[in-house]
Amino acid sequence: MSTSRTTLWARGLLVAGLVGATALVGPAANASVESPEPTPAGGDYVETTPPPTIELTVLQPVCDGDVPYLEYDVDVTGTPNDTVTITWLNPSGANVVQAGLPLSGRVLWPGATVDDAGNPTGWPGWVFENGEWVEGGTFGWVRPTVNVLFQVNPETTVSVDYPPSSPNCNTNPPGKTTPPGTTTVDGKVTTVSNSAGAEESGLAATGATVGKFVGIGAALLLVGGGLVLVARRGRKSDA
Repeated sequence: MSTSRTTLWARGLLVAGLVGATALVGPAANASVESPEPTPAGGDYVETTPPPTIELTVLQPVCDGDVPYLEYDVDVTGTPNDTVTITWLNPSGANVVQAGLPLSGRVLWPGATVDDAGNPTGWPGWVFENGEWVEGGTFGWVRPTVNVLFQVNPETTVSVDYPPSSPNCNTNPPGKTTPPGTTTVDGKVTTVSNSAGAEESGLAATGATVGKFVGIGAALLLVGGGLVLVARRGRKSDA
């Protein structure tokens, strides 16, 4: 083989080798490597999703057709749940749970009952015995106030008052115008000291206490007024 042919053959081998090497290492050398996203100190990711919230936009005890109800409207964020569980918290016994309810509506007060037409047949704190309504039963704890738990995930607990009666709506049995635990003497509502009414006497006791302090305040005003009159008369006599 001549020298020129040998040189050309060698150059061809060299070029072929370079092309093959480029084909093998070129893509790997030119490939981009994604760097991991920076993480906060300590290596923990920061939670960016806000926690779920719950708010009661409506919470109103109502009397409708002599039946006690609790109207409510629950506003929640950050949760797919679309039902609420309402639990009436009994401080000394079994709770009353009303589950799978819509996020807004109204529910019967525990111990209240109605017939198929929605007419009242029972009231908390009262039982029908021997042809008349008398104080008793197992739902005296829902009056005059009760704590109620609303659960949607999240949850919240609130205190609600038993709905008051009005001239057009009575939240007590027919003929019973005062709440259990009270009675009327000479036109005045007084607290009953028996055990059946002890749980229900909080409002009456509060009213009595307020009346006591109002009476004391009135007496002090009268005494103060008398002192002012005496002082004025003393000044006139000195003149």
